[in-house]
Amino acid sequence: MKLAAYFPIYHKLAPEEQYLLESSVLKRRVAAGTIMHNGADDCVGLFIISSGQLRAYILSDEGKEITLYRLFERDICLFSASCIMSSIQFDITIEAEKDSQLWIIPPDIYKQLMESSAVVAGYTNQIMATRFSEVMWLMEQIMWKSFDKRLAAFLLEESLLEQSNFLRLTHEKIANHLGTAREVVTRMLRYFQSEQMVHLTRGEIEITNRQKLEALGQ
Repeated sequence: MKLAAYFPIYHKLAPEEQYLLESSVLKRRVAAGTIMHNGADDCVGLFIISSGQLRAYILSDEGKEITLYRLFERDICLFSASCIMSSIQFDITIEAEKDSQLWIIPPDIYKQLMESSAVVAGYTNQIMATRFSEVMWLMEQIMWKSFDKRLAAFLLEESLLEQSNFLRLTHEKIANHLGTAREVVTRMLRYFQSEQMVHLTRGEIEITNRQKLEALGQ
C-alpha cells in the first residue's frame, strides 16, 4: 500500500507538502533483531510501520533493559527522529522484534514540514503526548504493581499478540522487557507453574490457566 494509507494526516497536507513527502520518503525492510535507532545521537528519521513489530527500550548503565512501548502496523515512531526536538534529552533504542517493513521520513524533511504546517506540528504534539502517557503508565506499573502481576499481564499480552497460548520466549527476553533480572523471572515462572497457571519447557511457556493469570494480573 502507499504512504497515504498509513500516514493519518497525509490528505490534510497541501499538494506541495505531499509531493515533498513522496519524493523523499524511504521504504525499508528489516529483519528481526535489527537495531533501527540507538540513542539521541542516532537520528535516522520518522518511522511509519507498514508491517511487523518494533520495540522501544532504554538501557541502564549496568546494561539492564526495559521496554517503554511497542510499535505495530500503522504506528508512528517519532523518537527515531529525536534530533529535530531539542527537548528530548534521553536515549532510546529501537529494535525490530519481528521482520518488518516501514517508511522512513528523513529528519530534515520532517522538520521542514513541522515548521511550515500547523497540521504536522499538531500531529507531532499528539504523538509525543501519546508516548508520554505510555511511559507514565509504565512508571506507575513499576512503582505500584508487584512483579507477579506485571509478569502475568505481560504473558497475557504476548498471548494476545501471538494469538496462541504457546509463547516462544526466553526468561532473558522477558527480563529485558520488564526491566529485571533473569533469575527473578525464572523464580516467578516456576511459582506460576506450581500454581498450574503455566507449563515451562526449554524456550517455551504454555499458558495453561488463563483465568488465574487474568485474575492475578488485574
